[in-house]
Amino acid sequence: MEGKSLEHFLPIAFGILGNIISFLVYLAPVPTICKIYQNKSAEGYSSLSYNLSLFSCLIWVYYAHLKPNAVLLISINAIGCLILISYITIYLVFATRKDRIFTLQVFVALNLVTFIGILFLTLLLFSGTNRLTVLGWICVGFSISVYAAPMSTIRRVVRTRSVEFMPVNVLVCLTLSAAIWLGYGVFTKDVFISIPCILGVFFGIGQIVVYVIYRRKENAPEPAEPEHIVEVAEPAPAQAAEAQVTAEGSDNEDGDGGAQEPAAAAEHITKIAEHVAQIAEHIVKLAEMTPMSPTQEERNAAAEEGERSAVEPVVSANVINIPASEMNGRDE
Repeated sequence: MEGKSLEHFLPIAFGILGNIISFLVYLAPVPTICKIYQNKSAEGYSSLSYNLSLFSCLIWVYYAHLKPNAVLLISINAIGCLILISYITIYLVFATRKDRIFTLQVFVALNLVTFIGILFLTLLLFSGTNRLTVLGWICVGFSISVYAAPMSTIRRVVRTRSVEFMPVNVLVCLTLSAAIWLGYGVFTKDVFISIPCILGVFFGIGQIVVYVIYRRKENAPEPAEPEHIVEVAEPAPAQAAEAQVTAEGSDNEDGDGGAQEPAAAAEHITKIAEHVAQIAEHIVKLAEMTPMSPTQEERNAAAEEGERSAVEPVVSANVINIPASEMNGRDE
């Protein structure tokens, strides 16, 4: 009797605890919705997880309606449908045109067309336990998608190295909810509840680990830039003495510079004058050696003299007259 009472009590206990945790899961996005409302913008957030969660709630309500003694399963999923519809409505109000169109497309395709299609197909094609089995596997597939939906944010976290858009409160609540409903599925011997909850626990733990890793990286202090310290080596005794002598010499030069600079300038000017005189002397000698061209009167006189004396040739303008004194000097 005690064993039977325990088997009857444990599913109810896990069901009630699962309802409480699942309700917290549905309330976990409230800070995000409040932020969207305050900023009047839904940019940076996605509504895909809300649509997937809503579809999962609709499917589980239908499944619990077909399954006997599943009042706790119906209640929490019905409440979840109302909360998720309110989230999607607020998101549509403040979303951009592109995000609004995408959200409406997903909502219509998933929560209207797909759900109604599953409802009619299972009612028309299956009956009894077969209908419950087919619907149970559909619930497994979409429950796994709900638990894996936050995995899409891991790519953004890895790319941006930021956990800003990774709601850790939702992750923790989802992981706890999966663990509690796993116990409920085990004690009620419902594999369609147990299978997605097992994967939900693993997915939740993995996402929490990623959050902790990148959260630590964000909070890690940046390494301080090393200070540029210039070390001046002390000179050796010989080098120190030489440096001292050089310094003294430079001081003496600086002290006598006022007296030495005019003398140095005068010496340079004298040397330049001597060079200029030598160049002028060479130019004079070259002018003496090069005869000037005869004028017209000299040419006329030379022509008259040539007529008188045919023996004495007329010196042409291109002949260089060299004085006899220089010729005698050259012969010697």
